[in-house]
Amino acid sequence: MALTAGSITDRLQKAADRPTGIRFVGASVTPARGPSFVPWRQVHDEARAVGAALQARGLVPGDHVAILGPTSRPLMTIIQGCWLSGIASMVLPLPMRMASLEAFVESTRGRIQHGDAKLVLIDDALAAFYEAGPGDPPIELMAAVMPRPGNPPGDRLEIPANDPERLVILQYTSGSTSEPKGVMIPDRVLTANIDASCAAAELGPEEVMVSWLPLYHDMGLVGFLSIPMTVGCQLVQAAPQDFMAHPGNWMQWISDHGGTATAGPNFSWVLATRALKRMEGLDLSRLTLALSGAEPVDPAAVEAFVEAAARFGFKPGSVFPAFGMAEVAIGGAFPVRHRGLLTDDVDRVVLERDRVAKPIELTADTEPDSVRRLPVLGKAVPDLELRIVHPDSREELPERHVGELLIRGTSVTPGYYKRPDATAALFHDGWLCTGDLGYILDGELVICGRIKDVIIVGGRNVFPEDIERAVGGLEGVRAGNVIAFGVEGYKGKETVIVVAEVRTEDAATVKEAIHHRTIEVCGLPPRDVMLVRAGTLPKTSSGKLQRAKCRELYMNEELELFV
Repeated sequence: MALTAGSITDRLQKAADRPTGIRFVGASVTPARGPSFVPWRQVHDEARAVGAALQARGLVPGDHVAILGPTSRPLMTIIQGCWLSGIASMVLPLPMRMASLEAFVESTRGRIQHGDAKLVLIDDALAAFYEAGPGDPPIELMAAVMPRPGNPPGDRLEIPANDPERLVILQYTSGSTSEPKGVMIPDRVLTANIDASCAAAELGPEEVMVSWLPLYHDMGLVGFLSIPMTVGCQLVQAAPQDFMAHPGNWMQWISDHGGTATAGPNFSWVLATRALKRMEGLDLSRLTLALSGAEPVDPAAVEAFVEAAARFGFKPGSVFPAFGMAEVAIGGAFPVRHRGLLTDDVDRVVLERDRVAKPIELTADTEPDSVRRLPVLGKAVPDLELRIVHPDSREELPERHVGELLIRGTSVTPGYYKRPDATAALFHDGWLCTGDLGYILDGELVICGRIKDVIIVGGRNVFPEDIERAVGGLEGVRAGNVIAFGVEGYKGKETVIVVAEVRTEDAATVKEAIHHRTIEVCGLPPRDVMLVRAGTLPKTSSGKLQRAKCRELYMNEELELFV
C-alpha cells in the first residue's frame, strides 16, 4: 500500500478528496443527528469550521481541549477540528460501570485539570452530569463550536506550521487506582504508527472498516478513527451501547455494508459468537481482518467464533490476534494478514515454575490443565523493535524464555504528561518497559500476562488469566467477569482469592465448583471464593478487569456480595 507522507493535517486534507466517508449505524442514529452517511469532504469542511471556532476562542497550537460525549458525528468532527488547528484532543471516558456519579466526576475532573485543558466541550445529554468546579477551565456545549447549516466553511481557520513534536492526542490510561497518566502522542508518533499499522495489516484506501469501539480508547480513536480519517477509506461507525445492547448488530453491520476489517476485545467476540448462533442470512465473506486485542486473547474463544461464523462465509484465516498499547499509539505486533490463529502449546508447570515456554505435543491423553495455549501475536510492526529481558537484571533472554517485553522505535511515546516520575520508570536505556510478560518465538511475540498481576503460589508463577478463564466457563458464572489475585497468607506465603459475578439459584454449588476448578488450575485451594452481584466487578472505562482495585475492595470488605 502506498502510504501518505506528511503531518496529520496534510493527511486529513488529502483524505478529504476520497469519495468515501462515515456511515453511522445503530439505534443511536436518529434524523435529529443528520444523515447516516457523511462524506469525508463534509467532515473535513465542518472540522475546519470547528478549528476556526476554537481559534476564535483564543486557543492556539499546543493547547489541549477535553471532549466529553458519546460516539457521534459532532464528536468525530471536533476531534478532527482540534487536530487541524494544532490542538491536542483529550477524549474523556463516559460514565459507564462507575461506582457512583461522584467517582465519575472526580475521575473526569482529575483528567481535565491534570491535562491542562483550556476548554471542555460536552454533549448536551451529559451536561447535567458535570459542572465546572474550582480550577476547571471554561465548559461549553459541543454544539457551540459545530457549524450551523448555511454557515461558510472554515475559511478563517489558520492551519499551523507542521511541528512533529506537537501533541495530537493526550490519551489517559484507564486505571482508577493511581494518579492520572496521560500518554503523550505527538504528530510524529501518531503518523509513524498509522503508517506502520497500515503496512503490517495491509490496510488500504479500499478497506471498509466497521467499528463500535469507544473513541476514548486508543483502539477506537487511533485504530478505527485516525486510520480511516487519514487514509480515506470507508468507515461504518456505531456507538458502544448499540453493540452492548445487541451484540449481533455488529455482525449485521459487517454483513450489510461489506465490512472488510473490524476489531474488538476478547469478550466482544464471545458475545458475537453467542449471537451468531441465533442469526440467519448474514454474509461475512468479505471480512478478512477480525482483530482481537486490548485484552488477553483466548484461543478457545477465537475458535468458537470461527466455527459459528463459518456458515456465513467467514474464513478461519481472517482472525487477527494482535498486540498493542496506548504507549505506541496503538499497533505493536501484528501477524500476517490471512494467516489466522496460530498458538504455541506449552507445558503449564514448566512455564509457571521455570518461566520457560516448553512445547508440549497435544494428544488424546493430554490433560487439559497441563497445557497452556498461547496465541502467537506476530512480529513488531515496521520501525518498532521488540526485546524480552529479565525483569530484574534487564539482561536479554533467549527464545522461549519468559521475561518483560521492551519496545523501541518511531511509534513510542515520549512519556506521560507532567509525570516525570512515571516517565522515568517507563524507560530503560531508551527502551519502553511495558510491564507485560512474554517471550519470542521465531521472531514473533507471545504474551503470558502482566508482571504486577502474577501470583506466586508454592514457587510457581500463576497467571490470573488462567484461573479467570477456567472459572468463567462454569455454569452460573458470568464469563469474562471473574478476577483472581493474590494476598499474603500464612507465614507470608501468597494465597489465591477468586471473585466472580454470578447468576444462579444455587450459590453453594457454584462456589464449590469454583473452589475445585481453582485447585485444578494452580494446584492449591483458594483462600476465599467471593460471589458478587452481576455488574459490580471493577473495570476500566474500556472494559478491562481491575485486579488491583478488586483486591482493594476485598481487603476493605467492600465487595457487593451475591445474596
